[in-house]
Amino acid sequence: MSFFGFGQSVEVEILLNDAESRKRAEHKTEDGKKEKYFLFYDGETVSGKVSLSLKNPNKRLEHQGIKIEFIGQIELYYDRGNHHEFVSLVKDLARPGEITQSQAFDFEFTHVEKPYESYTGQNVKLRYFLRATISRRLNDVVKEMDIVVHTLSTYPELNSSIKMEVGIEDCLHIEFEYNKSKYHLKDVIVGKIYFLLVRIKIKHMEIDIIKRETTGTGPNVYHENDTIAKYEIMDGAPVRGESIPIRLFLAGYELTPTMRDINKKFSVRYYLNLVLIDEEERRYFKQQEVVLWRKGDIVRKSASHQAAVASQRFEGTASLGEVRTPNPLSDNNGRQ
Repeated sequence: MSFFGFGQSVEVEILLNDAESRKRAEHKTEDGKKEKYFLFYDGETVSGKVSLSLKNPNKRLEHQGIKIEFIGQIELYYDRGNHHEFVSLVKDLARPGEITQSQAFDFEFTHVEKPYESYTGQNVKLRYFLRATISRRLNDVVKEMDIVVHTLSTYPELNSSIKMEVGIEDCLHIEFEYNKSKYHLKDVIVGKIYFLLVRIKIKHMEIDIIKRETTGTGPNVYHENDTIAKYEIMDGAPVRGESIPIRLFLAGYELTPTMRDINKKFSVRYYLNLVLIDEEERRYFKQQEVVLWRKGDIVRKSASHQAAVASQRFEGTASLGEVRTPNPLSDNNGRQ
């Protein structure tokens, strides 16, 4: 970034100390494009230097101080004038004075707390960035550099399967089961659907992954539903007693960890939506929330191997014969 003033201009650059070795991660921008940014985790140190290059070596640059900030902030798109900062660290690099030649200033933010995952949604953005500022009497010179933060989790201690019997009285009773209620972002959803009673003509069945973004509080709450994936389970009419397996690989979809009440500003939740369509194009559905989480890099096994292991475990423990109270399905008009 250059500042053109009274005969002098300066270019400001922020350089990380470990730029060559640090991993980069793709992240979606507001306009929907994907760009790569340096990847950080909670507790990691952020260090580097702020480089100032003078364009006119024979002229000096007067300033009112030089500083660098590390900022984590949430921006709600319907309230763009207000940035809600949850991390704000400042390092002064130089006192007021003048610069007569190009130079660099070292900085270090030690063991920085980065409590939330970077996120760009339909109504909200959570970002982390470094901002270098040369204070001037007329116009400040400002340079920003975004980074991406991922939050890692460990395997949940409790991860029970989801079992539910749903139906429409005297027309349809189905039993569905998913092998877990919490999945990491590269996981495989394994399950089965068992038809106990079929008296309507079903022609199609699918499972959708729905992301629900909630922003604001009280009367100013906004909900945005986004269908991330559609997975066809069945094409054709099922019969009583038929069992249909489910195997859905998550790695191919754009997913984030589940985020609940982030800084009291927004939430991101995920749902598995079981959809049945009959021959008259009526839609029946049942939603079930699942929790998504990000695990650290480990020795990778093939996706097919993950699915096979999950399927073996699931089929070994499934008990579809239990008697449970039916849960009503909803039709496309919201009736149950």
